[in-house]
Amino acid sequence: MRPRRLLCSLVLVAAAGLSTAGPAPAAGRPAADPAPLDRVVPAPASVRPAQGAYRLTDRTAIRVPGATGETKRVAGYLADVLRPSTGYPLPVTTRGGDGIVLRLGAEGLGEEGYRLTVTGRAVTLSASRPAGLFRGVQTLRQLLPAAAERRTKQPGPWTVAAGTVTDTPRYAYRGAMLDVSRHFFSVEKVKRYIDQLALYKINKLHLHLSDDQGWRIAIDSWPRLTTYGGSTQVGGGPGGYYTKADYQEIVRYAQSRYLTVVPEIDMPGHTNAALASYAELNCDGIAPPLYTGTNVGFSSFCVPKPVTYDFVDDVLRELAAMTPGPYLHIGGDEAHSTSHEDYVTFMNKVQPVVAKYGKTVIGWHQLTGATPIKGAVAQYWGYDATGAAEKAQVAEAAKKGTRLILSPADRAYLDMKYTKDTELGLSWAGYVEARRSYDWDPGAYLAGAPAGSVLGVEAPMWSETLSESDQVEYMAFPRLPGIAELGWSPASTHDWDTYKVRLASQGPRWDAMGIDYYRSPQVPWPTG
Repeated sequence: MRPRRLLCSLVLVAAAGLSTAGPAPAAGRPAADPAPLDRVVPAPASVRPAQGAYRLTDRTAIRVPGATGETKRVAGYLADVLRPSTGYPLPVTTRGGDGIVLRLGAEGLGEEGYRLTVTGRAVTLSASRPAGLFRGVQTLRQLLPAAAERRTKQPGPWTVAAGTVTDTPRYAYRGAMLDVSRHFFSVEKVKRYIDQLALYKINKLHLHLSDDQGWRIAIDSWPRLTTYGGSTQVGGGPGGYYTKADYQEIVRYAQSRYLTVVPEIDMPGHTNAALASYAELNCDGIAPPLYTGTNVGFSSFCVPKPVTYDFVDDVLRELAAMTPGPYLHIGGDEAHSTSHEDYVTFMNKVQPVVAKYGKTVIGWHQLTGATPIKGAVAQYWGYDATGAAEKAQVAEAAKKGTRLILSPADRAYLDMKYTKDTELGLSWAGYVEARRSYDWDPGAYLAGAPAGSVLGVEAPMWSETLSESDQVEYMAFPRLPGIAELGWSPASTHDWDTYKVRLASQGPRWDAMGIDYYRSPQVPWPTG
């Protein structure tokens, strides 16, 4: 575990002068200028600064005139973030007036877009849907001083620069994956990561729930998957698993942050935990021992056996029933112990099972070596060293209608070491510093794949070397916000030299939130 970093102060260049609204700062403490409206990650689509600023005071209310329950919940979330640090009551009220106003009914902003308008009298957040209000709240958080994220009362002042931000996402799918199979992460640790993802407008949480080292989700019809298959992890130890109630609590919490959970059951490879739990899933009828190492590619379901498909049907049926989101991920990578013929047979049989239970198939890009069904999504994790034939296979599938999630391992895999001296992580795809993780364009990344085939991006976090939240954070930050920006912001905003300055301004916010992070020398972090 790495020590928490101390809070570093940051004085931001003002976009405009302060309004005279609100009380003067305490004697001897100069008022800090508000952060410019464009000092936000991900970069907004449109920013129009104006003169002045809004200042929160102990009289500020959060107003939701004519609000639905969901709008009230978003307002309550904002109040919960700001009350501890400001010490203000910030009541949520349906009465009209000035203050912080959340309002639905804006047109042309889609499911997640928002408009944030700041004057000296009010901060008005408008959206077409509640998810848009929630995304706008994340922008508002970043426009307040970093100390707003602390959980104890801070001196302030609490000012927001005047102007208008109009913002909609580039891609519908902006994901992060957490591998809970190699090392198990408790419900509370997953919730902590969800909160961190939400700040950067990530909207999908991909949970890697099964692998050789552990099965992590309760399946009533096959109970030994968890009681036995979930009893260990990399390096040994007790492992763990989610009961159905645990999983549903994660789903509920993710929904409250407007993230969709995408559960993955990896198959036909990466299946030793299941094979160890039930002998009949093995072709020879003999269960292998539990596995605590990190090698890949040695396990496989028995493709010819009918019981394999009974098993898959039961697992996917139960998983679909407790997953409100539209996706089920069926893995499909590194099935080196499965012949190509068997792999094609297996994937062609399993994909319709996902559809039978009303879900959309996602598979790792090796799925394109079988026959992706209509509507299927392939998650590309190749990298510079991936062969041309493999890349062409994925591009050809995309031309035929298979949508793509891009997670290139040497750009988006958050478990790759930053440098040779990084204590955590792996390096099989190379070293991935902050700039490399940011400096690529999803729309043009895979040669031959139509730009319109890209559904979005995802940043996977594999956990062979990670077992604690601060280790996950150290590998995620500062790279995760960059992947989030690639998914949200217009391609026209993509520029490392301007991004690294905005990224640097996040450092004090992470300090305030207790997030451990890698102080990349490529980023001009504030000092003092």
